[in-house]
Amino acid sequence: MKKFKFLEHTADAKFQAFGKSIEDIFKNSALALREIITKDKVRNKFSEEFSIQIEGEDLEGGLQSFLENLLFLFETEFFIWKKVKQVWVKKNSKGYIFNFEVVGQKLKNQKISAHVKAITYNEMFVKKEGEKWIAQVVVDV
Repeated sequence: MKKFKFLEHTADAKFQAFGKSIEDIFKNSALALREIITKDKVRNKFSEEFSIQIEGEDLEGGLQSFLENLLFLFETEFFIWKKVKQVWVKKNSKGYIFNFEVVGQKLKNQKISAHVKAITYNEMFVKKEGEKWIAQVVVDV
């Protein structure tokens, strides 16, 4: 199964992420965001690990907040993630609680492909179609 694909958009970057579970689409959305930022490889030797915990009323809010947190780590810590090691999603009476463990490294020699300004709600969705999950995200570049 394909992890993600980029779609045409007039001014910004747009992608869809795919997976067998909600956790998969969060992981694959992080990979798509990283590819927008840099197409260069991230080494397998991880020197940094971050835990992110967020709450959201719905899955779209959780995904938007998660990607914004990754963008914040990139901009403030020069952290570029290799992968999302763990994802936990728990539903409660207020919505969802999301926990993530992300591994990667400080930005080394990677060339920046695009400056990402924000993760938007424009055209965003998270849904299940049959046996697979799909998320769509538009990134302001």
